[in-house]
This record gives sequence, C-alpha cells and structure tokens, in this order.
Amino acid sequence: MEALRLDWAGSTPQLSAAGAMAEQGLVTTVSSHDGTAVVAGWVGSVRHRVAGARHLLETFGRPGAASRLPTGDYAAVLVYRDRILLMRDGQARIPLFFRESGGRVSAVSTSARHLGAGAEPERRYFCRYLTGNTAQPHSELTPFTGVHRVLGGEVVELSVTGQKRGQVLRHVRHAGGELPVSAADGGRFSGAAKELRLALENAVGRRMGRTTACHVSGGTDSTSVALLAARLLAAEQDCPGDLVLLAGRFGRGELVEEQPYLDEAMEAIRRQVPAAHPMMVDVDDVTDFDDFWHHAGDADEPHAHAFRAPFWSRLHAVAAELGCDTLLTGCGADPIADANPLHLHRLARTGQLRQMTKLARAWATGGEWGLRDVVSACVVRPTLPLAAEQVTTLVRRRGTVLGGLGSFARPPWLRSGFARAHGYREASVAESRFVFGRRPEQSLYDAANYFAAPDPLSWRRARQDGFFLSHPFLDPEVVATMRSLPAEATFRPGRPKAVLREAMADLLPPRILGRTVKIPFDELYARGLRTHGDELIDLCRSARHPLIAEMFDVETLCRAVREAQLGIGDSYSWDRMNSSLALVAWLERSDQRSRTLTPVTSGP
Repeated sequence: MEALRLDWAGSTPQLSAAGAMAEQGLVTTVSSHDGTAVVAGWVGSVRHRVAGARHLLETFGRPGAASRLPTGDYAAVLVYRDRILLMRDGQARIPLFFRESGGRVSAVSTSARHLGAGAEPERRYFCRYLTGNTAQPHSELTPFTGVHRVLGGEVVELSVTGQKRGQVLRHVRHAGGELPVSAADGGRFSGAAKELRLALENAVGRRMGRTTACHVSGGTDSTSVALLAARLLAAEQDCPGDLVLLAGRFGRGELVEEQPYLDEAMEAIRRQVPAAHPMMVDVDDVTDFDDFWHHAGDADEPHAHAFRAPFWSRLHAVAAELGCDTLLTGCGADPIADANPLHLHRLARTGQLRQMTKLARAWATGGEWGLRDVVSACVVRPTLPLAAEQVTTLVRRRGTVLGGLGSFARPPWLRSGFARAHGYREASVAESRFVFGRRPEQSLYDAANYFAAPDPLSWRRARQDGFFLSHPFLDPEVVATMRSLPAEATFRPGRPKAVLREAMADLLPPRILGRTVKIPFDELYARGLRTHGDELIDLCRSARHPLIAEMFDVETLCRAVREAQLGIGDSYSWDRMNSSLALVAWLERSDQRSRTLTPVTSGP
C-alpha cells in the first residue's frame, strides 16, 4: 500500500500523500519555513499526530539534530531546503523503501511493489524470507532489485536532487543495566512490578485515540492492556474518548472454553468504564486460510502469517464500522513480560553452571518441560542453532516432509540448486544470528519485536479500516524496563509472567490473574487445512509465475500440505509451509497496480 511517495521532476522533489489516509489521520503533512514532512503513522502519541509530526520536522531541521529518534510507530520523509531525510522509528511497524541506481535515489515510497514495477526479482530476498521470516522484513533486501528498505531506527540523508549522502542507525538507548543477582529478593520483585506498571501505563497512553479499540481474549496480556486503557479514560476530565472491546466468540470446538475468561475480562473492564462498548464477534464460520488468495496475494511483500488473516480481518471490520482510530493488542507479552529463559545461556557461557542447573531445574519443575528439554532449548540450541536443527531433522524426519523441520534448515521443497545459487546458507546464518545473537538473552527482545505482532495485515488493511494495530508490550520503554532485569528477579516457578501479574494484581480479576494456560488456535488451523487443503494444492500446481518452478519442487510442497492436514509436523514446520504457500500466492498476484496519490507542497 502506498501512503506516501517522493519523486523528482527534474531536480525538484515532489512529495505526495494518499488523500484518503490523510483524511483518516493515518498520514500527516506539516510544513514550516524550513520545509515539509509527510509522516505515515504517529510520533509521540496517537492523539497528537500533527504536533508529533511538527516536532519531528523542527527537531531534524536544526544543525546537529537529535541523535535519538522520538518514540512512535512511523515512517517519515522530511524535505528541507538543503537536504532530504528518510526515517523510521526503531520498532519499524510502518514500511519505507527507496529506489536507487548509481548512488542516486529516484523514488521513495511505503510500497516496495510500486517502486519495483518491472524490476527483476531479487532472488536473495526470497532465500532470506524462506529461512524463517523473523528478520527478513527488517533487512535491507526487498523482493525487487534496485529497491532498498529503510531500516528501523535508520535515517537516510539525500541531497535535494536525490544523491545519497549517507545513512545512520540511531540505536535505542535502553534504560538501566542488569541488576545484580543478589538484588533478586521480594523487595526487588515488587519494585520491578511497579516499574513495569508505570512503563505499560505510559505505553498504553501514547497509543490511545479518540475511539480506542482493545482486542480482549480473556488472557492476562490483552486484559491488562484493556484495563489500563479503561483507567486512563476514566481519569480524563475533558472530552474523554470512547473504548471498544473486541473479542471473537466461538460457539463450538475447544475455544468455547475461553468464554468464561472472556466474560470475566469484559466485566472487569466495564467496571472501570461502564460506557465501554463490548463487541462479541461471532467467528464460528471463520477458519485459517479463508480467502487465502486475497490475503496473501495482495500484500506489498510476502506475508507469512496471511493464513490467520481471516480471523483478524473479521475483528478489524467491526472496529472500522465503529470509527475506531487505533486498536491495541496484547501481542509481545510472552517474550517481553515473562522471565527470560535464555538467561540460562548467559549463566552457562560465564561458567556459572551450578546456578544454571539450579535455575533450569526450577524452570522444569514450574513448567511442562523436563530438565533436559530446558537445557537443550535454552542453552544448546542457541549455541549451535544450525547444527541442532540438522541433527533434529535427521532424527525426526523418518520419511516425512515436515518431520523435524525447524526454523532455519532448508525445507525439502526448496530446490537445492536455487538455495546454493542465491545464498540460502548465508541467509540461514544471518537469521539464526538475529534470533539468538552473541547474547541470546538480549536478542530475544529484538526478535520479539518482529515476530510477535501481525503488522503486515494491519498495514495492508489500514486504508479501509482507518487505524493501525498498536502493541504496548513492544513499546521501547516497556522493553527497556524488562531487559534491565535478570531472570532471578522476575522468575517464579509455575507462575509465567510473574512480574506482569504482580504489576496488575489490583486490576486483573482473580480468575485471569491465576490462569497459566490458554487454549491455542490449533483447531482453527486444523479446520482451515481440512477445508482449504485441496485449494492450496491446486494453487501450487496451477501457478504459472516462472520463479515458483525455479524455486520450489511443487509436488513436495503439496505433500507437505497433505501431511499437515494429517497432523504431521509441529508449529515450526507448519510455519515454514505457510510461508512458502504465501509466497506462491504473492508471486501469482505480483502485477498489482499503484493507486493515485494527492500532491502536497514539498517545500516552504
């Protein structure tokens, strides 16, 4: 989707914005005597988008501009008298791309597809995408040669004629440092809970709009966000906003068991704001892979989680009908607000084996894993991720396509010749380093920012919905608060997300405060495969884009679909299959046309 665009008429920059999105407040244009800024998303807070965009323009218009990008979910193009700046916030929710040749940028857009029309496909990109898809949307490669991505937290400087002058990553400064292990007592735990509560309140407050929707699932995470939003609205004296509570209601299957938790969450939230609008959306007729051709094919880039889009789209449509201008989720809480299991890796590599064993045993006692499983997942696999996957694949495959297939190993349907020619091995190494890094306990937070939230769907639907998804648990302040705490200060055996529960103990209803297990959406996925499996196989076999046959052994991919229908494999292998199916649909629909944009003033 193209929300903003920068072109040149000769040597004069011309900045454009999508008129409909500007009317909805999704794109903001401000001008001063120095220049013009077009911002997709929000800077500072959702409610003060114009002020935030103006602050961005003024801040970077001064010599020696601030070394730190302001908080928000945005992509921005700033056109000054003497230079042009392209930038994205560190969380990188809103995309931004530029087309470059010979050191000169000829166009900038939020749509890679529009910039890459007619360009040769970038095959290295598809190898990176197929490794596991965590870092792929946040690396420079795009599906088209000559089209590059502005990275999260990056500022790219151009001359007024488009000559590239440089690009700088503005790294986020994280508050505090790791607390000493000896500080992990009851007082420290209570203090950590207070810090998290404050950070989460601030994160929710920044994302509140005039009419705010909250996704409520009956779990600890989404209920916490909705309760904080309700408290903030109740405290407002002048012109309080409206609150919409969105939930999917299932009348059959195992997800029916979530309904009592959902009812209790709704009741607790409405005690804070009686005027909140509870919207229970019947979703019994929704399955994964519904209208997969549309959800996967129309995206600007391949969308690995397009199979789940029908469920989210149903909820989005209701929020759009009610005029919501932002939708808050609980995405990201599992890796961010829980005790960091990869802290065991730090203990092992620093020689604290006795402490590591003691903590791993406590983790095993409080969960469903054995001690060996905990050590394997949290110490061994992060140390040698590619080797661990190869061993697992050999042991578990046993004649199946999906057996033992993890996050990084080459899926059997990806042709080995294509993988060798276009850097699949190098892409796997890059992906594994991104997920685990030299310090896996810190890489966990960076990776969580990218795989925890279904943002590609939010971005693609924004024009029709009038809002973006927003994720308070992935706010930089929340992440900085949690990453400053060692596992010993946050872990309580048998009590996941203990700090979050302590932080929200005065608001969460007892039933939700004490629950430790939620029913996953496995049934929705299995039903979707049973319903649409034949269609997905037909999609693969009838595909005509030449890159599909060059890249995939189609019959092996179809066999994977059949195995998944029978329940063979696990979440890792199914994700690899889902990504490949989404890529097939995307390539088949790769001839999308651009939409008309409304010109705006590009200078004083």
